[in-house]
Amino acid sequence: MSAPDRPLEGIRVVGLEQYMSGPYCTMLLADAGAEVIKVERPGGGDPRRSIPPFLESGGIKKAGGYLAYNRNKKSLALNLRDESGRRILRELAAVSDVVVDNLRPGVTAGLGLDYPALSTVNDRLVYAAISGFGGLEGYRSDYSRRPAFDIVAEAMSGVMNLVGFADKPPSFTLYGLADVYSGLVTAWGILQALYMRERTGKGQLVDSSMVDNMLALNERMVALYSVTGEEPERGRLRHLWPRGAFHCRDGYVALNVPDDIVWRRLAEAIERPDLIDDPRSADGTSRADHAEELGPILEAWMADKSRAEVVDTLNAAGVPTGPVYTAGDVFRDEHFRKRGSLLEIDDPDVGRATFARSVPHLSAAPEIRAEPAPGLGQHTREILGRVLDYPASEIDTLIAAGVVAAP
Repeated sequence: MSAPDRPLEGIRVVGLEQYMSGPYCTMLLADAGAEVIKVERPGGGDPRRSIPPFLESGGIKKAGGYLAYNRNKKSLALNLRDESGRRILRELAAVSDVVVDNLRPGVTAGLGLDYPALSTVNDRLVYAAISGFGGLEGYRSDYSRRPAFDIVAEAMSGVMNLVGFADKPPSFTLYGLADVYSGLVTAWGILQALYMRERTGKGQLVDSSMVDNMLALNERMVALYSVTGEEPERGRLRHLWPRGAFHCRDGYVALNVPDDIVWRRLAEAIERPDLIDDPRSADGTSRADHAEELGPILEAWMADKSRAEVVDTLNAAGVPTGPVYTAGDVFRDEHFRKRGSLLEIDDPDVGRATFARSVPHLSAAPEIRAEPAPGLGQHTREILGRVLDYPASEIDTLIAAGVVAAP
């Protein structure tokens, strides 16, 4: 019996992508075994190739963000402003399963390379378009043509309004969160469309809006406003406490007490059983109202204890608790090594770097590949020759004319 393949082995994906959301989406598909062909502009390529920080060795430097989101891919340097380049893209779409497009809204339509155009050459094609506000016919708004970065999606979905403290301005979350989450959501949509294709024989458009995605992630705000009319406030929760980071001897630990059962466990663990029936702390709303009085009690118990001592004591009592880690803490904790969460990749030019592994683990599939991000146009000759059957002489002519580029 032959060895099992990764789940998407045999699926070919074309990435009309740049920056983060599109590249992250296709990285997930590549990690799952798909052949991902990243289409880049000759000369410069994905703009993320030039954004710091850089990994340097022997006078060569490569952008860390590009290396992180483009592993396990192939690079085709293709000039889509040239009709010959657009012809090549259409030929590639005809023999591919998926196209992922996160270029500025309207760009691919102007080039004749959007879903309506490419579906005429391949009606089995799944075309995933990532944009700020979405563009599916029947679901468009006045915002649909707007460009967007991740912080716009965080702002307009209500997420940004809930991050930080009441006496401070709204704050962004993780850099690129809306991009990364949109890449994940889009990959999920692509898998749905591929599964539907098994039944119908037809592809379709996957319309992924960054603002929609972040609003779906912020579902608690939507439900709370719908049910109670309340607008959640930045910096506090009205109906439960404690939830957050609390200071101990050598840093912070994070814990959450969602109900009175867990509160009873916590009160007993810190040797304050009197707080179980205290009117200030008898239920979540009361605890939230008296957080300024109760907080010092909890931190006083933690003050002479290390993070490890607090975490061990509270977890043993049935109060889920974890240390607030820095990046260095993550790299030092053997848990992440044992889980394979940190993926080491050797780049032939700049050496070894460590990135976050895509998730989840599958029990019957081999481990994901760890091939370095490609150089610009590294696979141009291979793709034109192997995938599209171009003779070497024609590839040389296309390179000389600036339609494609290769090292």
